[in-house]
Amino acid sequence: MEGNIPVLMVEGEGLAETWERSLVKAYREGCDIKTEYDKPDDPPSKDCSMTLLIRNPLAEPMIHRDMPGGLEDLQEYVMEVLDGIKDHCVRDTVADPDDTRWEYTYHQRLFGYSIPKIAEGFDQIELLAKKLAATPHTRRAQAITWKVWEDNDCYDPACLQSIWCRLLQGEDAWYLNTNIRFRSNDAYKAALMNMFAFIQLQKKIAARISELSGRKVELGRYVHQADSYHIYGSYFSEFENRFLRGLERRTFEERTFRYEDVKDIMEEAVPLIREKAAKMGR
Repeated sequence: MEGNIPVLMVEGEGLAETWERSLVKAYREGCDIKTEYDKPDDPPSKDCSMTLLIRNPLAEPMIHRDMPGGLEDLQEYVMEVLDGIKDHCVRDTVADPDDTRWEYTYHQRLFGYSIPKIAEGFDQIELLAKKLAATPHTRRAQAITWKVWEDNDCYDPACLQSIWCRLLQGEDAWYLNTNIRFRSNDAYKAALMNMFAFIQLQKKIAARISELSGRKVELGRYVHQADSYHIYGSYFSEFENRFLRGLERRTFEERTFRYEDVKDIMEEAVPLIREKAAKMGR
């Protein structure tokens, strides 16, 4: 129907294949729409509301060779989200009204959500895990990022909006089902790294619930929802020449990495990544 932004869905067994399918579907079936970041000569972006269902979040292969950035970049992003290696880069306008550093990190919003006039931030991931450990079927286990008192007017508001989790009992274990919602998601240049990091967070939450409850907790399905799932017109040429042509020229195995095969390489980079991050925002 005219005037409707397409609502699309893809599903797959693992991350790499599901991300690949989402890009093809968004490019073929998304609408043409301008963005706030366009230069005058940029073509409109392809955009849609997208739901990705990954049935087995840890299924290999997890990594796609055509993701912009390398393995070290992916490891750095995981550490940014899970370990907070860049939390010191977030600006402090109370101490310095002219501070121009980052508006947020996801780690800070999830593990230390701060509210004006309250001294300590809230570790939402720990609260979520405790709630599920106590009541596995609860529908209230969630974490949010949006700060209505500042994000409506800031230059770069958080794209991730919420994490919602629920446990379902199987024959031999409980399964942690996870929904991740983004208001805006760069489908080509960010989404795979986002999903890879949040699957690692899903794994961390499952381990914490197991520790608190004494139950065996495995990963259930991972659902990634983006209100705006877009491929920017400014890099159509790169996307078409690198990604789309790669689908024609290489097999799926040639287009992907098994995480288990490159995990050691990624983890070897950890000390240098920490050193690099420590120098940022100073």
